[in-house]
Order: sequence, then structure tokens, then C-alpha cells
Amino acid sequence: MSTVLIIDDSPTEVHVLKTWLEKNGFSTLTAESGEEGIEKAKAEKPDAIIMDVVMPGMSGFQATRQLSKDPETSRIPVVMVTTKDQETDKIWGMRQGAVAYLPKPVTEKQLVDKIKEVIAG
Repeated sequence: MSTVLIIDDSPTEVHVLKTWLEKNGFSTLTAESGEEGIEKAKAEKPDAIIMDVVMPGMSGFQATRQLSKDPETSRIPVVMVTTKDQETDKIWGMRQGAVAYLPKPVTEKQLVDKIKEVIAG
């Protein structure tokens, strides 16, 4: 079973993403901030990470950059799922090391298909 770490400060968003992933056979971990997400990624080594961008403290862009530069976590694919849907945001997110960028609102099928794709490599 693949494990997905959800890094998002919205309890509602986390609940929805967690429900969809678990319904589709994934196990999930959650973190409410970029800082906590980085710690969990290092400790748990999930198969993929879903990253929100707008969070208090460290943004999802900053957390993704740290994860992609750290040899311990650089192989974990990061999928950004965010309300920031401008093309410049997407380009910036990919430059920070994300492998995919899904603007909210995202559907269950979009999310699950993308997570399966990035885990498969």
C-alpha cells in the first residue's frame, strides 16, 4: 500500500483529500504546516506528497524547495494542490521541485489518477 503525506492547513481540505485517497487504497499521513510536513517526510518517507501553497509560516513553495533539495527527501514526488491557479504560480511550483500542479477545486479522479501516475514514476 502506498502512503501519501497531505500537507495542508485546512482541516476541511485535509479531510476531503484523506477520504478520497483512503477510499482508493492509499494510506495517508497529514501535516498542518510546511515545517511539520518536512519533518514527517524525513521521518516517514511517504511515496508521494500533496502540498498546499498558502499556509501560515513556510509556504508550500518553500517547503517543496527544501524537500526537493534534501537528498533524504528529493526522490519523493510532490504534487501541488492549491487555489493559486495562475500560470506563473504553476511554473514557480514546478521550478521549486513539484512534479505536478493541480489547481483547486480538484476532483477525486484527477487527484487519484495524478497520485498513481507520480508514484509509478
